Amino acid sequence: MKLIFALVTGLVFGAGIAISGMMNPAKVFNFFDVAGTWDPSLAFVMGGAVIITFIGYRLVWRRDAPLYDDRFQVPTSTAIDARLIGGSAIFGIGWGIAGFCPGAAIPALGTGRWEVALFLVAVTAGFYARRLIGATQTSAKAA
Repeated sequence: MKLIFALVTGLVFGAGIAISGMMNPAKVFNFFDVAGTWDPSLAFVMGGAVIITFIGYRLVWRRDAPLYDDRFQVPTSTAIDARLIGGSAIFGIGWGIAGFCPGAAIPALGTGRWEVALFLVAVTAGFYARRLIGATQTSAKAA
């Protein structure tokens, strides 16, 4: 049942991304082009998502545990460190250059555009490179 809810959640997210037009990198580029062809629709999509999330969290946190797990899986760190800032900067720069975030690129795979597949290959390579760097740093500290 847990996987079914995960699937439904992913489908709703993907449908929202498709309906809002956020699979189109031009929408993202135009949002950032405030001096030219500015398109505020991304701000409305984000605002709607924030409102829905705010309401959802208020309802969910009334429960002792999620429906299909023993406990809520929430981050425990509150540190604002170099890793967080660096990762956020890399995410933002990549989003601005490619016009995709990973969440929007996955449903955009259905468009059949090679640029989307290339973007996701690059993101995946970045994930694995970070793991490799982290493992190297951990072994160097242990030595």
